[in-house]
Amino acid sequence: MKQYLDACRYVMENGIERKDRTGTGTKSCFGYQTRYDLTKGFPLLTTKKVYFKAIVYELLWFIAGRTDLRYLAEHKVRIWNEWPYKKFTDSEDYHGETMEEFIDRILTDDAFSEKYGDLGPIYGKQWRDFDGNDQLMNLIHELKTNPFSRRLIISAWHPGENEKMALMPCHTLMQFYVSADQKRLSLQLYQRSADLFLGVPFNIASYALLLSMVAAVCGYEPYEMVHTFGDIHIYNDHFEQIETQLQREPRPLPQLKLNPEIKDIRDFRFEDIELVGYDPYGKITGKVSV
Repeated sequence: MKQYLDACRYVMENGIERKDRTGTGTKSCFGYQTRYDLTKGFPLLTTKKVYFKAIVYELLWFIAGRTDLRYLAEHKVRIWNEWPYKKFTDSEDYHGETMEEFIDRILTDDAFSEKYGDLGPIYGKQWRDFDGNDQLMNLIHELKTNPFSRRLIISAWHPGENEKMALMPCHTLMQFYVSADQKRLSLQLYQRSADLFLGVPFNIASYALLLSMVAAVCGYEPYEMVHTFGDIHIYNDHFEQIETQLQREPRPLPQLKLNPEIKDIRDFRFEDIELVGYDPYGKITGKVSV
């Protein structure tokens, strides 16, 4: 994962101080690209421990077209908690409840979960129902029947629905590409906004996993995950965490194993996805800017 560390180093050395929506402040650059060859291992960061379980469950949640926090809470995945919790704390229904109490109500109170636990028409909704179009299943059909199309695209950016989302999509658009010999499949992701410390390690692994799953059900080998950035930034309160990683030597990448019996991407379950040989450095924590 030298590519990731090079990106961190580039932003630390060349980034410009900018104010941002969250009020935290960032060091930011505009325009950057990294490439990950999946034939050399699965690109899960080793210079800090990344919670692969959360990546898997979040991606399965997207694939299912779901937008409810309850699904993630049932699997103890916390990465989306901050946004609905902020909506709740800003409401007249809030009476000092902790995050833990909020999540408990999401799990046990149907009316509360419906009111405060839906994230709006975010990724899963757009992937599976973009104005009535199932982009994901249409893509898979095209990959099987028209592999050299230049329109193998899924967009999460929906101007008519962005304002209804708990968080407008940061990873906005992906495009797939089949090799000339029709053996390898690549994916390019365009990410308009990229939090290098917290978000990007998840994004790399999530889209590498999606590429692997799509390739598996379409009869291809996963090849390159190309990651193209718009505003790539490091929050001001993450500088120390980034510097810690820059002092660490990346370790060998793990391997991904998928259940070969799965032929429909909608049939994948957590148990069908296995990571082998992951040996990262320890966890490094940082605050989420909401």
